[in-house]
Formats: sequence, structure tokens, C-alpha cells
Amino acid sequence: MIERLRLIISKIFVFFLLGLVFFARSLWEDKAPFVTSLLFFLGAILVGIASMGRLWCSVYIAGYKKGHLVTQGPYSMCRNPLYFFSLVGALGVGFATETLFIPLLILIAFAGYYPFVIKSEEAELIVKHKSEFENYLKSVPVFFPNTALLIEPEEYIVKPKIFRQHMFDTLLFIWLLGALVVIKELHELKIIPALIKFY
Repeated sequence: MIERLRLIISKIFVFFLLGLVFFARSLWEDKAPFVTSLLFFLGAILVGIASMGRLWCSVYIAGYKKGHLVTQGPYSMCRNPLYFFSLVGALGVGFATETLFIPLLILIAFAGYYPFVIKSEEAELIVKHKSEFENYLKSVPVFFPNTALLIEPEEYIVKPKIFRQHMFDTLLFIWLLGALVVIKELHELKIIPALIKFY
């Protein structure tokens, strides 16, 4: 139920941002064009990191999330690596709009919403996994990864059908990056009016 609600709210927010970006233009284009290139480049780097990170998380969690507590790989460094990499990707897409306003808006929305999601999910996991999850809570940070804690097995069984589905989810940020390029081109061709401008 929580996951379903999270997905619905996330989709609504994504559509809201796309609608905003569709009719918006960066003021940096007029004031400091070099800044727009730097912001897009930063965004592309973050999207790349996020895509690889989400794929790495999917290797460990695809098909195992409901069965048992995953505590290896990225889940050995923090309890919510998928959300961490999702934030990195969302900020990357935000910076790729060549503004500072959009990534700030994304950060505020994430900070205001996801702590509640995490607390709700952890409450369910405590009921389900009891002392195993309580020990995990004490030893692994909630959100920001601690690379010193990384534990990776020599081998790990991946469920290919489920992993393949997760791979498409991983591509979301790359597709959004492409959509931003198309929207910018439509603005430059005057096909879409830039009704809003911000830094």
C-alpha cells in the first residue's frame, strides 16, 4: 500500500515538473550561457551515477524485496540506497534543466516527503523481520551511504525476469534527460513558448 501510494505521488510530481519545464526557460541562457553548459554537464554526470546505482541496487533486491531482508551490496552501506540514487538522479534531471530552481524544488519535495515513506516502510520491516532488522537499523545508516561498510558476496543469484523489469525503471532518468533536450530545442524553434523564466 505504501509503495503504491509512493509511486502515485512520485508520478504526479514528475508530471508537474515536466509541465513546468515545458513552458519554462533558464535565465542563465541570457546572463551566462557557459553556466547552462556546466549545469547540464553536472546533471548528466548525476544521472549516470544514479542509473548505475539503481541498477546495482536492482541486482540485489529484484525478486528478493518481499522474501527476506537484503543487507549486502549497496544495502550494506545504507538502508535506502535505491532512494538515495533516485534523489541523485532527480537532482541530475533538475540540473539538466539548466536552472538552480528546479533541483532546489526537487530537493525540498524529497526532503519533505520521503522521510515519512522511509519511516513507514521501516515500521513494516520491524514487524516482519523483528530482531534481524533491529540489528540492521543499529549498524547501517538510513540514507547516506557509508562506503566503509560495503559487503559484497563472491556470488549472488539474480532473478533475470524481474531484474529485466527493473532495468527499464533504471532508464527513466536517461529518458527524462533526452526529453529535456527535445523541449529546449522546441523552445529555440519557437514551437513552444517560454512563459516562465527562472535561474
